[in-house]
Amino acid sequence: MNAALPIIALAVVVALGLGLWARSGHDMNLEQWTVGGRGFGTMLVFLLMAGEVYTTFTFLGASGWAYGKGGPTYYILCYLCLIYLISYWLLPPIWRYAKQNTLFSQPDFYTAKYQSPWLGVLVALVGLVALVPYMVLQLKGLGIIVATASYGAIPPTVAIWIGAATVTAYVMASGVRGSAWNSVIKDVLILSVVVFLGLYLPYHFYGGIEPMFRAIDQAKPGFLALPERGQSASWFASTTLLTALGGWMFPHIFGSIYTAREANVFRRNAVFLPLYQLMLLFVFLVGFAAVLQVPGLKGPDVDLALFRLSIEAFPPWFVGVIGATGVFTALVPGSMILIAGATLVAHNLYRPMRPSATDASIGRLAKLATPLLALVCVGFTLHGGETIVQLLLMGYAFVTQLFPALLTSLWERNPLTKEGAAAGIVAGVGTVAATAIGGHTMASLFPALPGAIQDVNIGAVALVLNVVVALFVSLATRRASSGKTAIAR
Repeated sequence: MNAALPIIALAVVVALGLGLWARSGHDMNLEQWTVGGRGFGTMLVFLLMAGEVYTTFTFLGASGWAYGKGGPTYYILCYLCLIYLISYWLLPPIWRYAKQNTLFSQPDFYTAKYQSPWLGVLVALVGLVALVPYMVLQLKGLGIIVATASYGAIPPTVAIWIGAATVTAYVMASGVRGSAWNSVIKDVLILSVVVFLGLYLPYHFYGGIEPMFRAIDQAKPGFLALPERGQSASWFASTTLLTALGGWMFPHIFGSIYTAREANVFRRNAVFLPLYQLMLLFVFLVGFAAVLQVPGLKGPDVDLALFRLSIEAFPPWFVGVIGATGVFTALVPGSMILIAGATLVAHNLYRPMRPSATDASIGRLAKLATPLLALVCVGFTLHGGETIVQLLLMGYAFVTQLFPALLTSLWERNPLTKEGAAAGIVAGVGTVAATAIGGHTMASLFPALPGAIQDVNIGAVALVLNVVVALFVSLATRRASSGKTAIAR
């Protein structure tokens, strides 16, 4: 048995133990299970939000894209900075409204703001569809991490099943509190490991960061810049905007807003989270360091870049430490995804059909739905071949379609009606789904357009269509409503 395996096993045991311990002294009713009793302070909210953003995507996807794509990778750095900038103004009013109205989930917000239960059901369905690729991302990353860090001793499939069982167990027991306390360990580990790798590997293999970039540029001219077509400047800008606007729209991230003790928590976090974002630069450096040292990785295998390079540079015990860190980057966001998904099923899909259901029965149903959701996500994980970044972009394209209706609901005079908001969401999500299923892009749909327009992210186009449809339907329904009022008079 290699030295990495017991370290990885210890990480799984610690995650499970800490997750179960987190429920101590708390009655796990629906409010405690989903939003931690709305009592988390600045530090726990900071770690919880960072735990949801810095996932296996950060650990493997960002380094894999630096390895496989080069210059376009920097969109990741840009959109996360914008997400935190937006949070300074966006999150406090959401928190205040949720607190005043005792909301538990993202669809609750839309239901209350638009006085429309069926709009809440629509938002819940969109959220569930978006959560699946995000959970698949975590499980896929977990399989890569454990299989590679254990030097093949544990196959990816076994790792995925163990990870899914672990996170399901502590989610059912402790809910969001288990996620929050595991995020403490995860953030300490990932910050330490990623900074060390990003500084050590370029010096170990190239003699420094500047010599590394010079070597890459000489071997692969233009690799570090944006290409003229494909992932060009217009793709970069549209993808950055799309993902920045959708950053708080995933149900599990939106739900974490409700856990805060008071609104100023978000403004304090908005100051410090962009600094934490600089950690991604070190992840990129690892991916760039692998370009010339482990050549030949293609397709989904680019996500292996970090570990392939680490195995060459470090002894097995340290590879085990890296693997243990990766385990936490999968389990923490994975647990939040399961909590959010189970809450959507029980509270926002089942409860509208059974209005008499009590909070206690909804809480029990949410816990029972957790393993079923985990099984669905494991099934998709074992039968998908997309890279980690592709999975994330797919999820973002869906949830960003919820942003226009959210933003206008915060205005003093909302220009959207409930019918308009629903129509816009359906138009946007339908466009994303149709193009994703058909494998279409702007270039394939409109080959006669200029190259810069062809490269625009199709999700951004769907967002524009969403807004246009929402405004048009809102105008039409308001006129129809005014007409009925005039006739009644």
